[in-house]
Amino acid sequence: MTARLLLQLAALLGGLGVAIGAFGAHALHDTLVKAGRLDTFETAVRYQFYHVLALLAIGVLWALRPDMQALGTTGWLWLGGIVVFSGSLYALCFTGITKLGAVAPIGGLLLLAGWLSVILALRKL
Repeated sequence: MTARLLLQLAALLGGLGVAIGAFGAHALHDTLVKAGRLDTFETAVRYQFYHVLALLAIGVLWALRPDMQALGTTGWLWLGGIVVFSGSLYALCFTGITKLGAVAPIGGLLLLAGWLSVILALRKL
């Protein structure tokens, strides 16, 4: 991973977050409410955006400080966390397959590991 790729992925995930959020809020709102999944959907979108902003921040930091290669690990962990955590919740909301919710904690652990890797990477500052 490079700082450039990290920033590009953050931009892509940010755009997808807007598209998915808008789709859920407009096209699927009634379906999500009826299924009792609106809160789950909103959690998935919210965590995606939190980590998109964090990816942007570490991407900029890495671009300014190329010696902080450890931020690449953070990027991979957060990317995996977004895909697994938010992705499993989106899939649960869209399909109704409740077993998909059991995957979300793995994504949560990846997100947490990413925050730990930020702490370790910042030792270079």
